[in-house]
Amino acid sequence: MLKTISAIARIAALSAVVGFVVLGAQKAGAIAGSEESRNRAAIARSFEAWRDGTGGPYDLLAEDALWTITGNSLAGKTYHNREAFMSEVIRPFNGRMAERLVPTVRRIYAEGDSVIVHFDARGVARDDKTYVNSYAWLLQLKDGRIVRAHAFFDAYAFDDLWRRVQPR
Repeated sequence: MLKTISAIARIAALSAVVGFVVLGAQKAGAIAGSEESRNRAAIARSFEAWRDGTGGPYDLLAEDALWTITGNSLAGKTYHNREAFMSEVIRPFNGRMAERLVPTVRRIYAEGDSVIVHFDARGVARDDKTYVNSYAWLLQLKDGRIVRAHAFFDAYAFDDLWRRVQPR
């Protein structure tokens, strides 16, 4: 009889432990899921604002954000803060455009603190030639701000614009 009670007690204790582990994992998953949802939604809204000309993803950059342009583009390197990236890439890029760059999002993926955006963008340069490129941005967010980014794009199209048109 004592063996039976002891076995039942062990099963009950094990069930309780398993229950706490499962509930903890579900709660952690729910927290991660809500973080993913918030991050994905923030990035989606920023791209809608960019498309509509009322803002954009650069508004979400943390002051100390690291932005890496991968590959062998003329702008390819890591920028160690928001101002360096904006002053060395974004403002000179926009200064080369007669009509602003407008993104069309293909897909947005989110997992935990990371969001990947695959998009195309089109604008007209100051020499009246259309600039078209496809991008993939891997973004890491913290507290709703972009703290790290890796940008992939067609370096040939970018470099052609960069060499051909001087910023105003």
